[in-house]
Amino acid sequence: MSGATAIRDYLDSETEAMIELLEQFVSIETPSDMPESQRPMLELLTRSFADLNFRTIRLPARRLYGGHLYAHPRVSPARRRKAARAERNWQLLLGHCDTVWRLGTLERMPLAREGDVLRGPGVYDMKAGLVEIIFALKALAALGLEPQVEPIVFINSDEEVGSRESTRYIRALARGADRALVMEPSLGIGGKLKTARKGVGRFVVKVIGKAAHSGLDPTAGASAILELSHVIQKLFALNDATSGASVNVGVIDGGVRANVVAPESSAIVDVRVANQKDADRIESAILSLEAETPGVTLEISGSIGRPPLEHTAANRQLWRIASNLARELEFEIDEAMAGGASDGNTTSLYTATLDGLGAVGDGAHADHEHILVSQLPQRCALLTTLLLEGPLTRRRLDK
Repeated sequence: MSGATAIRDYLDSETEAMIELLEQFVSIETPSDMPESQRPMLELLTRSFADLNFRTIRLPARRLYGGHLYAHPRVSPARRRKAARAERNWQLLLGHCDTVWRLGTLERMPLAREGDVLRGPGVYDMKAGLVEIIFALKALAALGLEPQVEPIVFINSDEEVGSRESTRYIRALARGADRALVMEPSLGIGGKLKTARKGVGRFVVKVIGKAAHSGLDPTAGASAILELSHVIQKLFALNDATSGASVNVGVIDGGVRANVVAPESSAIVDVRVANQKDADRIESAILSLEAETPGVTLEISGSIGRPPLEHTAANRQLWRIASNLARELEFEIDEAMAGGASDGNTTSLYTATLDGLGAVGDGAHADHEHILVSQLPQRCALLTTLLLEGPLTRRRLDK
């Protein structure tokens, strides 16, 4: 029996145990903006890693988030000293335990299994990915398999709100990692891995004008709404369908009364870019906007908060390895670009990154969120075999 076959068979036998743990995870509601909701989830994760002989550290949040979890294997001092001499001595398993769903969502959207479909808030994005991490590590221990590159785990509780607190930890871990395996869900029912992601930016344009009576003395005022109309046209002109760059004014506000020349207005702008060149171009264009209307000024804030995850040489190497391992496990896997961002956008700046290794399903952030139960052990087997790959850094240096 080959190693891949043994891994696949073991995880097939653990399918119901995987679902049982996943149901426990989903039953704990964990909205990003409610720190206390994260505590029972992080405690359950801590116990799960302790059972695997992993040491865990709870990292407190400095802002209004629930904190984060770091886990690594308990190893002998001699082995740790040997690992410390390696250039990049760990591989990073990256996931998040927060969801977009409010407390009480389970009451109207209960956890339910119907044949091969398991439904529930957060089951797809991305608590099934956390289950995969635990059972991949469990498979290695059960089968006596030892990775050449030490697996470490980082799970944050603020990913759905931009990883504002946890990004500093992710950067630090990615800088020293041989590779990053991101457990976000796959792209749709086809189970595609996410080998590219758009970068995401958010900007606020505030227009300051001057109020006046619109009937008695309109020329004494300076309309912030008129200026905002010019700004909106300039922003939409930055769209480029060919390169995949999108600029969307999603929210506008302004004015006080119909008979008053508007003294203020504002726009909230969402930007998506497929490459860093567009990120730099659009960010510069937005921040350098100037008012056309006399007597009006602009106040602009924001940035491209998450850079695009692009097809780097290291990322392509990791994708090819995953594709070959899937064939060894007797299935084919495809790749695609995702329009949304994840923490993989950050890790890709520092190390080889492969995203979308989580569950196959659909409905992220939607009422029909679900996974396909039969695909869960297969995805977990792919992750397990990836963990057994040797150092990628050395291969790049050899070339």
